Amino acid sequence: MSGKEPDHRFQRKSRLTDTASFSRVFKKASRSRDNMFTVLTTNNDGHAARLGLAISKKHCKLASSRNRLKRIVRESFRQHRAALDGLDIVVLNQPGTHGADNRELFASLERHWKKSRATHAQGRDRQSDG
Repeated sequence: MSGKEPDHRFQRKSRLTDTASFSRVFKKASRSRDNMFTVLTTNNDGHAARLGLAISKKHCKLASSRNRLKRIVRESFRQHRAALDGLDIVVLNQPGTHGADNRELFASLERHWKKSRATHAQGRDRQSDG
């Protein structure tokens, strides 16, 4: 890879890696939920967007299915990462992911990303007005 190409890998700096980071998101989160995913978001003081995954066995029994969900969430996040800067995000699966195809999963995540951007943009607008 040459130095001019953008780096699209899911690097460590793009992940929530420790318990404290996950706990902060769970405690202070704005929630977005549908039948496939619950997405928790919180501001991260203007740093690059970071993603944490909490894909449970309860809603997705097979390891191969859980891994597929994680790949889809990471890919969707990668595609929208620039627009999500300033957010820490945790994605949890719901029972609806079991029978969903990739197109439905990507569409659901895109709706969550848009809602998260809008919610946190409103919060920033209110802070700058005050």
